[in-house]
Amino acid sequence: MKNPEQTIGNLIDKQGVSFIASVDADGFPNMKAMLPPRKREGIRTFWFTTNASSMRVAQFRENPKASIYFCDKRFFRGVQFVGMMEVLEDAATKEMIWREGDTMYYKQGVTDPDYCVLKFTVRKGRYYSNFKSEDFEI
Repeated sequence: MKNPEQTIGNLIDKQGVSFIASVDADGFPNMKAMLPPRKREGIRTFWFTTNASSMRVAQFRENPKASIYFCDKRFFRGVQFVGMMEVLEDAATKEMIWREGDTMYYKQGVTDPDYCVLKFTVRKGRYYSNFKSEDFEI
């Protein structure tokens, strides 16, 4: 892959769904479809919004090991990242990620106690395209 940041970044930006995985108390992976990340810094850091009361947040608080996946089904290619997930509830981060219309999910607005931000930091990844896979380090 000539320019992984651009190639993978373009794939990510075109997807309407992302997948995140946490680890449950028994050590098994739990996968969930999510809206795309609200913000990303290259292919190193991703921010998602979710409910602080969710099962996934409880799992990330217990074990921050995580994976995220983006799939372009049209061209049958995708990228998996593994890394660490932080649950953030500070006002500055919540305001940075907040968008107009989020009150549909968080009735009390940006200060809603059930609104939190997930910050995923990549350690490594694996890209699949054209019938071959490529591992990469971040």
